[in-house]
Amino acid sequence: MKVASRILVVDDEPNTLSAIVDLLEEEGYEVKLVSSGKEAVAQLQQKDHDIVITDLAMPEMNGMELLAHVKEHYPDTTVIVLTGVGTIENAVEAMKQGAFDYLTKPAKIDEILLVLKRSQEMRALKDENVLLRSQLQDQYRFDRIIGQSAPMQNLYRIVKRVAKTDSTVLITGESGTGKELIANAIHYYSDRKDKPFVPINCGAIPEELLESELFGHEKGAFTGAFKDRKGRFEMADKGTIFLDEIGEMSPKLQVKLLRFLQETKFERIGGSRTIQVDVRIIAATNKNLEKAVAAGEFREDLFYRLNVIPIQVPPLRDREGDCPLLVRHFLKQHCLKKEIPLKRISQEALESLENYAWPGNVRELENVIERLVILTEGEEIGLEDLPSRMRPERQPTPRTPVEIGESGINLKDYLEELENRLILDALKKAGGVKNKAAKLLGLNRTTLIEKMKKKKMNLPFAPN
Repeated sequence: MKVASRILVVDDEPNTLSAIVDLLEEEGYEVKLVSSGKEAVAQLQQKDHDIVITDLAMPEMNGMELLAHVKEHYPDTTVIVLTGVGTIENAVEAMKQGAFDYLTKPAKIDEILLVLKRSQEMRALKDENVLLRSQLQDQYRFDRIIGQSAPMQNLYRIVKRVAKTDSTVLITGESGTGKELIANAIHYYSDRKDKPFVPINCGAIPEELLESELFGHEKGAFTGAFKDRKGRFEMADKGTIFLDEIGEMSPKLQVKLLRFLQETKFERIGGSRTIQVDVRIIAATNKNLEKAVAAGEFREDLFYRLNVIPIQVPPLRDREGDCPLLVRHFLKQHCLKKEIPLKRISQEALESLENYAWPGNVRELENVIERLVILTEGEEIGLEDLPSRMRPERQPTPRTPVEIGESGINLKDYLEELENRLILDALKKAGGVKNKAAKLLGLNRTTLIEKMKKKKMNLPFAPN
């Protein structure tokens, strides 16, 4: 978790907190110490601060007045109050007025760090909620689609442009990528949004039933046809029909669908009356239809009729940064659905999920999270809770490459040199691509970058 960059400490006896300020700076915080509420107001006007730690009992402007000022003018700034043992009631009142927490004097560094960590977690949760709300409000507002990676942003732009047309769309992508969600988004961003969206899975219905499902039938058309029945095309009139797994459609039905695309007319099974409807068609498949056409398995003329506007949905493995968003989304969704307290996931487990290839894409990820929500006993999902195929392989412990002589060895210097050499070797093998180098070393990309920054290490060559 990112450490808050700036903390403002306010106490009319600054010497009592100077040691704590030094320790906070060692932890990576940028800390400013002032001795009065008025100084704090002036400092806040000059520079933004993430957290204000203030004493309650101060002359001129006390901690409660400073708290009110911060809440009014800097509502995103967290306030933590300091209080003596005899004024706990004042601290509780401060929390009612918007303070995040309180600390009793003399404050210990461990207690301060714990409260700061909790405040950061709360801030991160708020930031995440803002992000999710923005996804619903702007370019990410596509029903249940979650993603902010570059491939998904490109997909959103295409969907918005396509939605306002009536052109036929062919959505392709691997199983589990969310092709039906994209079809839904196209419909609900179109001028047909107030009319029906009618989906049908062409691969899940036998051929003899699929024709009736699509085009309907007249009473007595076949055994069991006891009354007239509308097909999906009639149900979708003035709206959108979504033909999922179009690549599984039989050659006979391909002919009838092609005729409908050409004329927008059809007859029910067993009927002679021609029915004309106004329907937008969105089709989807996980097959390579061009190869199917070359193999004689799919009509070439139908393919070109469907492929007016092709949309490729990216697999999850190509959506860098989207896995954590999806994990947290599904955790909340399934915990809420099963009415259990919200579970969290450890950073180690989350990194393992990010590094997994996800052959089943988002659908596989959702199924895994649902299973983890049910089977994990504690509040936190750890690395050991993940399916074995998703855990990183444990590397065998390497043998010591040197022997300790009579004069001994400087272990710290040796390990530092060894780590530097391994990082450089990994970067060379990865052609300078840090993500690949991190995987070779069994590290997360951000961990590798932090190590390189700490070591002031630059690439000794230009990346490929």
